[in-house]
Amino acid sequence: MKRLRWDAIIGLVGLLMLLVGSYIGLFAAPPERHMGEVQRLMYVHVPTAWISMLVLTAAFGFAIASMWTGRPKWDAVMTGATETGVVLGALLTVQGMIWAKPTWGVWWDWDVRLTTTLIMVLFFTGVLVLRSYVAEPERRATWSAVAVIVGYVDVPLVYFCVRWFRSLHQVQSSPETVASTMITPLRINAFAMLFLAIWFVARRSRLELARLRRESVALPPRRAPRGTAVPEAPQEG
Repeated sequence: MKRLRWDAIIGLVGLLMLLVGSYIGLFAAPPERHMGEVQRLMYVHVPTAWISMLVLTAAFGFAIASMWTGRPKWDAVMTGATETGVVLGALLTVQGMIWAKPTWGVWWDWDVRLTTTLIMVLFFTGVLVLRSYVAEPERRATWSAVAVIVGYVDVPLVYFCVRWFRSLHQVQSSPETVASTMITPLRINAFAMLFLAIWFVARRSRLELARLRRESVALPPRRAPRGTAVPEAPQEG
């Protein structure tokens, strides 16, 4: 039998934990006093938010390492982290819209948290689009790393904007202000999302590194068509 890679094992553990945490959140945890049953979205929405920003923070670190060393492995890991962050960010936006409809009465509002999150997703999507248009590997790695570093400015803004500006979103809660019956599934799903993200980043990085290695292989010289005279070097004397 083929042995599972370490990242696949972590991913399967994360998937199992996500099922357990979601079950506790849906069926065992009590409904929230004011929002009722719709609050149960929190058990996937908040972990998705945490891990999406964590993964993009990792992409920021990998981008610095890529520029500093010029090694393809850091470019590959940066790509994997960026793609995973974009997927989680898109899920986060959709989850927020689903939560907004019953609580705010609209699917979308240009609230500062929603707006900065949308900008984050669109910018890092643009980084991936940029990579697809640059053929030369070294230039692609440099441009992508610079774009990730610039785009990361929005990530802490997404987190702190509810503290710095007026927002429909509440300020981040703490374990002291949340019932323990709600903390347990929230923490389980947070670690589940983390393990799944590690799995996705590792697998995508491995695929990207393999592609970069294929690009680095020198192509054999093209042969001149049959019947075409090959110019000779001039002779001395």
